[in-house]
Amino acid sequence: MLKMLLPLIALATPGIAEAQANQCRLPDVIARPRIEGPTADEPKRVLPIGYYTLAVSWTPQYCNTSRGGARDAFQCQSNNSFAFTLHGLWPDGYGEQWPQYCKAAGILPRKVIRDHLCATPSVQLIQHEWVKHGTCMPTNPTAFFALSRKLYHALRYPDMAELAQRPSLSARAFAEAFAARNKGMVADGIRLNVTRDGALSEVWICMDRKYRYISCPPQQGGVRDRAQLRIEPAR
Repeated sequence: MLKMLLPLIALATPGIAEAQANQCRLPDVIARPRIEGPTADEPKRVLPIGYYTLAVSWTPQYCNTSRGGARDAFQCQSNNSFAFTLHGLWPDGYGEQWPQYCKAAGILPRKVIRDHLCATPSVQLIQHEWVKHGTCMPTNPTAFFALSRKLYHALRYPDMAELAQRPSLSARAFAEAFAARNKGMVADGIRLNVTRDGALSEVWICMDRKYRYISCPPQQGGVRDRAQLRIEPAR
C-alpha cells in the first residue's frame, strides 16, 4: 500500500479553502510529546483495513469547552484563526471493530510534528494519531501525515456562518451542504459527532481503500439525520 500512498501525496495541491492551514504561524517553541501505547481499555488490535475515516474537528466548539490550558494554547489562544482542523485519518475494519495500536512506536521526529502542526494543532494528538492509527498502515510517519494533509487540504466547506445562523438545521441538511462542496462526496458518506447539547464537534468522512469518497457503512455511527444541530460560530 505504501506504493499507492506516494502518488497520492505527490498530487497534493493548494486550494482556496484549506481550513486556515496557509494562515498558521507556528509557536516559537514546540513541545515534545509523551509516548503512548495500548491500554486495557484501548488494546492492540491488528485487523484488515476495510475502509478509512477522515475526521475533521470544528475548532470554535472545541475551544468553547476546552479545559486544556497550556495544552490547547496554540489552537485556542494564539492569533491563528483555526476553523476545521484535522483530527486524523483512521483505518477502519470490515465489522464493528477497527485496527489500532498495531506496532510499538517511539516519539515522532520534530520535523514531522512541525510540518503537521498547522493541520492538527496539538503535539500530543499528532503523536497519538501515529501510534493508534498510522502504525496500522504499511507506511512511515512522514508519508502517513503527508497523505493525511493531502486529503484534509482537498476538502471544501460550506458557509459555516450562514449555517450557524439558521433557526433550524438538521444533521442531514448539514451533511448535504458539506457534500455539495466536495466532488464525489455524498451526504450518506458523512457522519457527525456532536456534544450532548447538539453542537457540532466533528465531521467524519468515509473513504474506500483508495481514498475515494463512499457511503458510510452502518456501523460508522454518528447522530441521526433528523437530529437538530447547533454550530458554535467562529470568533
